[in-house]
Amino acid sequence: MDKKLNEAVAALRPQMVAALQRLVRRRSVEADPLPGKPFGEEVDACFAEALTLCHELGFETTDMDRYIGWCEIGTGDEMVAVLGHLDVVPEGEGWHHPPYAAEIEGGRLYGRGSIDDKGPVVASLFALKAIRDLGIPLNRRVRLLFGLNEETNDRDVLYYKAHGGEIPVLGFTPDGEYPLINGEKGILNESYAVQLHQTGAWQLSRVQGGVAGNVVPDYACAVLTAPAGASLPDAEYITVTAIPGGYQVEAVGVSAHGSHPEQGENAIGRLVCYLDRLPLEGDAKQAVHFLAEKLGTDPYGERLLGRRLEDALSGPMSCNWGLIEGDAQHLWVKLNYRYPVTMERADCQPAVQAAFEAAGWALDGQVHKEKLYYSAETPLVSALLEVYRDATGDNAPPKCIGGGTYAKMLPNVVAFGPLFAGDPVTEHQPDECIDLERLVQNAQIIANAIVKLANLPLE
Repeated sequence: MDKKLNEAVAALRPQMVAALQRLVRRRSVEADPLPGKPFGEEVDACFAEALTLCHELGFETTDMDRYIGWCEIGTGDEMVAVLGHLDVVPEGEGWHHPPYAAEIEGGRLYGRGSIDDKGPVVASLFALKAIRDLGIPLNRRVRLLFGLNEETNDRDVLYYKAHGGEIPVLGFTPDGEYPLINGEKGILNESYAVQLHQTGAWQLSRVQGGVAGNVVPDYACAVLTAPAGASLPDAEYITVTAIPGGYQVEAVGVSAHGSHPEQGENAIGRLVCYLDRLPLEGDAKQAVHFLAEKLGTDPYGERLLGRRLEDALSGPMSCNWGLIEGDAQHLWVKLNYRYPVTMERADCQPAVQAAFEAAGWALDGQVHKEKLYYSAETPLVSALLEVYRDATGDNAPPKCIGGGTYAKMLPNVVAFGPLFAGDPVTEHQPDECIDLERLVQNAQIIANAIVKLANLPLE
């Protein structure tokens, strides 16, 4: 690690913190597109704030039609990329600190996006500033990209590639874990729909649960019509409230990132398992029973596949049931499932679709992100590991994860930081936060990694 560079980064801490607060205070959840704002008003406003920060720090910026933008330092024919993103998942419930106030308490800055991924973006920006201000020689240009659609469909990077965006020779996204992520499971986001023709005295009127496909839902609710004088049984995690003409049934769970649904408790699954006990009839009974039997609260998709799909490198397939919506005539669900790095889409997707179709459901939408794997011996992986080990003294090997990052979207890119072993995992959860000491430490590691990659010989 370059001592002078580390000291220069550390001296920028007050500016880093202030910059991060500015970005966190900009709610940046994707919304309906507007003219010149493909991801909605809020995401675009946060993007504008990031570009303003760059200009204040003396960087020139490029805006690619409001889909993605970047600042850049250095010269040369080749480019090193650092890919971060400014969009965030919805805030959800259960916060003790306001999700967009950027409050600081106990050495941590709280807010949606603070660790995923606005904190790492700010760390990267000030790493570039320190390198530039010190005049450190770079043999390649370094581009910090501000993505705006990572949490949903990566339409930002897809647009970048489709419109001639330069491909890096080396790069990383500070949106994962240390020491380094060299493998990412393949990800399928799928939605299914079924029509209902309800009969009987008990009927579903409305069903709603979840905030995003890649978040374990901590709340779900159903409204049912019921015959006069009917009652509903009590159940753990379920609240039943009598309303005119029927009942409202609410289920609570524990939120977690969709890549690790086993770390949460799925409220939608709990709700549907409860509804499966009720005297529904016809299509509603069939649809609810299918969901309870084949999904329920199973975080691995074993019931859908009839087996557990796993490998030694990345563990079992995960399956998060992130969303449900419905009324008296329709039900719609969204799954986010992730298959092991040594396997293929064909090992799981056809079986999932077949299970739904056999029960009368139809595929309503699908987005697939291929798996990713780089061996530890590749120059990119070995160079970044060297920087991390020099900074920390930790010789842990790289790891494979279920999370999906921008590394899947551009070649020659892996996920590198920002989480260290033992750090609390707060992304996509209430009271998301970043430790400010870790913010500075990340900026130092990122700065040294940039210098390393910008000057790394490649054959």
